[in-house]
Amino acid sequence: MATHTAGPDIVRRQVAIEAFRLSPDGETIAFVRRHVDGDMYRSHIWTVAYDGGRARQLTSGAVRDSSVVFSPNGRQLAFVRTSEGESHGQVWVTDIDSQPWQLTTMASGVSSVSWSPDGRLLALVAPSNEVRFISGPLAEGRAPTARRITRLDWRDDEEGHRDRRYHLFVVEPRRRTRPRQLTQGDFDVVSPAWSPDGRTLAFTTDVRDERDIDPRSSIWTIDAAGGEPRELVALGGNADSAAWSPDGRWLAFLGQAVTGSSEWEPWWPWIVPIDGGDPRPLINDRDVPVGGWAWSDLDLAEELAGPVWLGDDAVGCLITRRARCIPFCIALDGPGMQPLSNEDRLVTSGLAIAAGRMVISAAIDGRAGDLYAIEGNGLRAITDVGAGWQKRYRLPRIDELEIPGPAGPINTWLISPPDAGAEAMATVLHFHGGPGGSFGAGGSLDAMVLTGAGYRVAMPNIRGSVGFGYDWASAVGGRWGQADAADALTVADWLVARGLSDPARLGLLGLSYGGFLVEWLIGITDRFAAAVAENGVSNQVSSWANSYFGVHYHRRLGLADPTTREGMLSLWNSSPLSNVARIQTPLLLLQAEEDRNCPAADTEQLFTALRVHGRKVEYVLYPEEHHEMKNYGRPDRRIDRHQRILDWFAHYASRR
Repeated sequence: MATHTAGPDIVRRQVAIEAFRLSPDGETIAFVRRHVDGDMYRSHIWTVAYDGGRARQLTSGAVRDSSVVFSPNGRQLAFVRTSEGESHGQVWVTDIDSQPWQLTTMASGVSSVSWSPDGRLLALVAPSNEVRFISGPLAEGRAPTARRITRLDWRDDEEGHRDRRYHLFVVEPRRRTRPRQLTQGDFDVVSPAWSPDGRTLAFTTDVRDERDIDPRSSIWTIDAAGGEPRELVALGGNADSAAWSPDGRWLAFLGQAVTGSSEWEPWWPWIVPIDGGDPRPLINDRDVPVGGWAWSDLDLAEELAGPVWLGDDAVGCLITRRARCIPFCIALDGPGMQPLSNEDRLVTSGLAIAAGRMVISAAIDGRAGDLYAIEGNGLRAITDVGAGWQKRYRLPRIDELEIPGPAGPINTWLISPPDAGAEAMATVLHFHGGPGGSFGAGGSLDAMVLTGAGYRVAMPNIRGSVGFGYDWASAVGGRWGQADAADALTVADWLVARGLSDPARLGLLGLSYGGFLVEWLIGITDRFAAAVAENGVSNQVSSWANSYFGVHYHRRLGLADPTTREGMLSLWNSSPLSNVARIQTPLLLLQAEEDRNCPAADTEQLFTALRVHGRKVEYVLYPEEHHEMKNYGRPDRRIDRHQRILDWFAHYASRR
């Protein structure tokens, strides 16, 4: 019987399935299991039979294994391994019953690997040797003389400086072979996919000169033997995630139809004939977004949204609807899309198909992500390693609410301590990032910790959230702090009016866009007792240039460019910093120092202004960490984050 209350040290107990694949015969699943060892993560490959039973560990050691794939005969696995102390991963290979051996020794490592259907080659995506922007000689352990920047795509969040482009390589899966580079040029390659005969690779890239300002990806093909790549698919919007039909006649992919696609323009599955012809969408409904837009940080498996072929005449993909992420079957020629599972409170991150069998990774109703077989529209659990760590804890109660709002019902997850009654309690309103996305039915680690300390947690899918129709998602376009703030305050009013929340003990919590909304709300009302903003956006004017994707992100969200006086004023008027003199709520600012999505400079502006005004504010800076530190940061820093959040609410949320 679970007797423990979740606290900050839950981070050390958490286990996560990070990736999984189904063997070609459908009999075996290989998955990557992450656990905490001291203040480091270890990720190892395990296997389990499709029929269930005891999982078996294949790899071990002070390593992070990832990107696992089966050979076509199912007897070998290839994967990317990053050893402790190394910054780059290399491809390793192992037989199911033998020790792994290292295949590549590429100078800048490898990011992903995929096996050709005929078993002769592995396709790799890896940084090329050609450098960009660098001035002066390069030497190990020594910074370059300078970087001469001529484009906006010179950095990103995880990698920092983008000194090399990522290209496509192939290599034979045997010892003492060298990878052969297939693509080259000033562009990046992602999402390679083999043709059924192993002769051709499809991949995603953007070769246009304006891609650093207005990125729009398309799908290309190249012969595995080499040659010039050919563009196969270009839409008005983006195209990505190619998948060949088993008979080789079609290429399925995900794409956006509209030129200059907005952030909330839905991705749909499309198909295009390989021998020539126009692509056509398999869905034509702006209210149906394909992909994992419903989030749960209790399921950390890499997203495999699809499309995945279910034979020659249908594809499977994940579709987000009303805070659920459900696998669907979509026929090429009718009768439309059908859910593959009738499970209700489900957040799915990946779907794998082989030999007529289907496996998903999913978090269900507060249970952390595990692997499930889809059988007869029902789910059968295959593993319990992803959620087994939760058995020692008393899990919170999760209630789904539909709160009346200004534009319609606001879907809200109310997370409460397991023994909570209907009394008014200290309550934290928790906002998701994006704003595109939504809080899904899978639960939250933050909510486990907060309810363990006696708080209710309200997680509303306010306007701007994806999965509730196009109009709902696009309502915040260019107007941050209006419809979204109105919905947030409506949720707070409703919880207080129903006697579920104490109006004197209301708190706010949010990351990224959620951090923006926290900072905005405390600038327009002083009704909240305490607030925590993490990697937020306080100044829309400066974030336009300081965020590595600020220019095209602003445009796709309908926000202005500050290159005119009118545009600058528009952005300033939707910046929390513009309301700083009105802020009275004690504010804890958490910031990942290496975050380039929402850089530290933005948070520091708000911190400085609040200090000048003499407000109660603290700024906590986590070195080396990136935007999603709360899920992937060093364990001791994640624990520190949880403890600081609890301490802040404990100190301020019970008094004004």
